[in-house]
Amino acid sequence: MRLILSFLAVCILASSACRKSDEITTSKDVKLSFSADTILFDTVFTAVGSVNRRIKIFNDNQKAVNINNIRLGGGKNSFFSLIINGISANEKSNVQIGGKDSISIYVKTTINPNNLNQPFIVEDSVLFNTNGNDQSITLIAYGQNAVFVNGETIKSNTTWEAGLPHIIYKSVTVAEGVTLNISSGTKVYFHGSSVMNVRGSLRVNGSEFNQAIFSSDRTEGFYENEAGQWLGIRLFASSFNNKIEYAMIKNAVIGITADSVTSDGSTKLLLANSTIKNMTIAAFVGYGTDLIGFNNLLYNSGQFLVFGVGGGHYNLKQNTFAGYNNEFARRSPAVYFSDLSNSSSSDLSVDLINNIIWGVLPEELQIERKTTALLTVNVNNNIIKTSLQTYSNLNFLGTDPKFVDVIGGNFRLQSGSPAINKGIDLSLDPFYGSYLKSDLNNSARLFPSKLGCYEH
Repeated sequence: MRLILSFLAVCILASSACRKSDEITTSKDVKLSFSADTILFDTVFTAVGSVNRRIKIFNDNQKAVNINNIRLGGGKNSFFSLIINGISANEKSNVQIGGKDSISIYVKTTINPNNLNQPFIVEDSVLFNTNGNDQSITLIAYGQNAVFVNGETIKSNTTWEAGLPHIIYKSVTVAEGVTLNISSGTKVYFHGSSVMNVRGSLRVNGSEFNQAIFSSDRTEGFYENEAGQWLGIRLFASSFNNKIEYAMIKNAVIGITADSVTSDGSTKLLLANSTIKNMTIAAFVGYGTDLIGFNNLLYNSGQFLVFGVGGGHYNLKQNTFAGYNNEFARRSPAVYFSDLSNSSSSDLSVDLINNIIWGVLPEELQIERKTTALLTVNVNNNIIKTSLQTYSNLNFLGTDPKFVDVIGGNFRLQSGSPAINKGIDLSLDPFYGSYLKSDLNNSARLFPSKLGCYEH
């Protein structure tokens, strides 16, 4: 008899447990857990193809849950499709999971890599609503055929060639002591808030008719001039001997950031014949660094075009710094230098020759000495937007250079511009043969030259 009673008690307990696991909780605190928060379809297609991924959905509660709704955020326009409980459906309601149980959902993506109307990286989310609690799983797939770089570190000398574009997802890092060469015509696109970190050396070798492009991966017309779509290029303290020539860098937060001078005295960055535009904050930011710049066009930035603090060495000749933008209310000069950065300071050397520094603010150039650091300034034959007389001796102050079309981004000079034939002879400059004998368009420069980056 005692054995029978014990057996009945076990059955009652088991039955109670079963009922508890089948009872559906309505608590708003209930959350599901997933086998992954992000599903990356990292197959690079060269022809139309499809890939499936499985996601496991876990109910870690003692009681069952009823998922009120599972759906794709993109709906019918999504690049993805779902199979839920064996049924193909991009949306399904009232899906139950028993206590301490799980179900599987299959996600499928079909990619036509030759469809130029779709993004390089396609994204969506699987959305879950359980008792009013929203959760999601991110879906990411490679779209158009390209070379995808996902958070990688380049550990040996590498050359990126023109052809398929390079798409940076999250980041790419050039390791210390390593050189990344980027050939003429190469397109480097950045997805979301991605960044290029250079701890070694970056050598960009564009050409007059075939620039290297650094831009967002959103190539639709709406995003053509949209600032802040990626973070920018960062040259770290260990980076040295960087050169960027004939490049277009656009639509980032800060185009180039450079930390410190090099330990061996070599050039931190030589920037030539390049355009940097559509930046949220600045085209170039330097912290006690070394910048040589010739024939560059910098415009359309939220605050600064060149922001050099903490000292450093700046050799800038035949550049156009146009302090205009279509979106932001600027309050800072286009070109700013100081010997101080936070609590650190260093000697500051600035050479500005044959440049145009112009914009919408009353003062578009400011050079400040805030400490006892040595300040060496050579500012000659520039058009400068200013009401101050600091540089009145050898420059042209408050004289409109008469750009062709500011709104349209054409910063060539109109006929009759006061910048014509005002440039001093740079034929004895050490960089004359390499850079200063021609302009941004590789047209021959004749002295006295036009000021700025364009000769013709």
